[in-house]
This record gives sequence, structure tokens and C-alpha cells, in this order.
Amino acid sequence: MAVLQQELRFDGPAYDHERDSARLTGQILRVFDYMKSGNWRTLREIAQATGDPESSISAQLRHLRKRRFGSHTVEREHVGGGLYRYRLIVKASPA
Repeated sequence: MAVLQQELRFDGPAYDHERDSARLTGQILRVFDYMKSGNWRTLREIAQATGDPESSISAQLRHLRKRRFGSHTVEREHVGGGLYRYRLIVKASPA
């Protein structure tokens, strides 16, 4: 994936590199690949497409906003009744 070329570096108090790195890398790549079209999607729609839990998808969308994960824009729109949908705007790679 050209836009996430750098080594993906996860962290946190419960993070264990050997246990979590492959799983989290797979999740963020699946979410990125599905969302890079720029279409609006709910967490449920993303979960159905990727097979990942909604809570993990939410965390990966937050990661995609971070500098070390590309500084992409993740927009959120309220649909109603506590439901939101999300859209990823991929930041262009520097030339």
C-alpha cells in the first residue's frame, strides 16, 4: 500500500509487539483499503466488509489521522439515533 509505506508503529499500555503487531497491521490495512474510495460508511458496513470488530475499526480510523499513519482526514457525519458514518480522505503522498 503506497500511502502507508512506512513501518506501522502501534503503541499503548496494553500493546505487546509480538502478540499484537500482525493483527493490528492487518486491521489498519483492511480498513484503509476499504475506505480509500472516499465513500461514506458506517462502522457496521466496514465491519461486514473487513471482518473486523467495530471497536477495532473505530480505533484504526483514529490511527489513520495520526502523523505516523499518514495524517489522513477521517470525516464523521451524524446519521441519526447515535449512528455515524465515516469517510476517509487519503492524503497525497509527497512527490
